[in-house]
Amino acid sequence: MSSSVRISQSSAQRSVEPYQYEKLSDRPSEKPLISVLVPAYNEAAILEDNLNILCDYLRTIETQYSWEIILVNDGSRDNTGSLAELAAQHHPGIHVVHHRVNQGLGQALKTGFEQCRGQYIVTLDLDLSYAPEHIEKLLQKIQVTQAKVVVISPYMSGGRVSNVPWSRLMLSVWANRFLSLAAKRDTATLTGMVRAYEASFIKSLSFRSTGMDVNPEILYKARMLKVPIVEIPGHLCWLNHSRPRQTERPAPRKSSMKILRHSWSVIFYGFIFRPVMFFVLPGLLLSLGAAYVFAHIGMHCLEAYSALAAAGEAVELQAMISKAFVQYPQDFFLGMITLILSFQFLSLGLLAMQMKHYFEESFFLGTQINQSTRSN
Repeated sequence: MSSSVRISQSSAQRSVEPYQYEKLSDRPSEKPLISVLVPAYNEAAILEDNLNILCDYLRTIETQYSWEIILVNDGSRDNTGSLAELAAQHHPGIHVVHHRVNQGLGQALKTGFEQCRGQYIVTLDLDLSYAPEHIEKLLQKIQVTQAKVVVISPYMSGGRVSNVPWSRLMLSVWANRFLSLAAKRDTATLTGMVRAYEASFIKSLSFRSTGMDVNPEILYKARMLKVPIVEIPGHLCWLNHSRPRQTERPAPRKSSMKILRHSWSVIFYGFIFRPVMFFVLPGLLLSLGAAYVFAHIGMHCLEAYSALAAAGEAVELQAMISKAFVQYPQDFFLGMITLILSFQFLSLGLLAMQMKHYFEESFFLGTQINQSTRSN
């Protein structure tokens, strides 16, 4: 294991058999083991209360599932790590993994997936912006549908959002609408982290993102492999710290998202999902514009023809075009520029679609080889 990752003692002991969940799942009499993966970065203010709430909830579903919590302390600068270790001492089901330095959400998920033993893995925000009750809904859906991924969505029919700042909500809504359009509207929420995965699938999936863009990347690559992805409605509710235990209204929480980086990742994955939106469609629109301009040029040429014929001059094609050009040079320039740009966009679009096809073929082949290696 990389020197930048440290596992608490309780985690190290059980990590000798990282695929124990497969043995459990082969015995129908055993309750399925679920792993709740919780990344944490500078969460000392909410860690103790929210872990207690999460453990209390998981105990309510122990008749159906065995469970463990894998908490990845992603190089926190506060005392998140020490508090997590204390929580693990009080709750035997909690196992803590430490990154020595902050490596980002994507890397925290990779590290956590490696340590999970469960047949199913549920990823959850430590702030409990999605209440723990979503866990059972995710698990029920993934078992009934046999999907590889189940996504919680506040933006689909039946979902709702509470207490999220307007600016942050608009960014999230439009980012997901854009990505949903690029993904052919298969999924309404592509940026959310709260999901359930079949463990064998997510462990075999290769993804490279280390930041928040890991979430759309996972769905993109799952779609490439044509695995079942299911979405269920959820309630996104931002709270100040832990979930309120009284009826008073919680104070709004501030967003720490890096807006520019997130916006760039949304645009990038929109392009990855469907490059035709960025090149072919603009190219076709420019082609229509060029056709419209050249239709005007044709009308100007006919006017020039009529003028030359009325003057008794010899009407030649070159003379007719020259006269139209002298009178309307802007139309000729606009038409040529538009035509050239349309050809360029269409060419880039075809190249992008070809490269996307080659990448998908290579990724599919690599995934098959990776799965075969793991099974051996």
